[in-house]
Amino acid sequence: MSPIDAPATLPALTLVLGGARSGKSRCAEALVTGGGPGPWHYVATAQALDDEMRARIARHREERAGAGAWRTVEAPVELAAALDGLPGDAAVLVDCLTLWLTNLILAEHDLPGAFAALEAALARRRGPTVLVANEVGLGIVPDNALARRFRDEAGRLNQRLAARAGRVFFVVAGIPVVVKGAAGPIA
Repeated sequence: MSPIDAPATLPALTLVLGGARSGKSRCAEALVTGGGPGPWHYVATAQALDDEMRARIARHREERAGAGAWRTVEAPVELAAALDGLPGDAAVLVDCLTLWLTNLILAEHDLPGAFAALEAALARRRGPTVLVANEVGLGIVPDNALARRFRDEAGRLNQRLAARAGRVFFVVAGIPVVVKGAAGPIA
């Protein structure tokens, strides 16, 4: 995928939504790296809880290592603190909010407090931040309370952040569709 836009022209906050394997992470990486040399900061929220996830995380790290100047920070729960610890004017990619939410719910964290802390950290940043999240509300109603709670909380979080974002993309089959904000050159 060619760059969608340069970090210098990105708004303070961009949200990239899509389904599983839609190409949303690749789109978000192109947004951040499109303006030239890094370093770029990648805030990863995944936890390696099984062998398959460990292999997936290792593969992603290897791909980013080959892509240039990525600096990775692991933040499975403390996302606001991780953002506050990065250079304020640096381009940042957070991938993904859906895994972060999963981690919070499973560890029984205070969701409203975590959401408020994230929004405050985003407001303090001077550089562009690109957030990646799954859109999980397009399918059937889940058959159990935990899955319904997750779906509902993910939808609420996405709505809150989309309202704050200067640009929102929905990625379908690798194609970014502009939902909010200027399109910029999309290839």
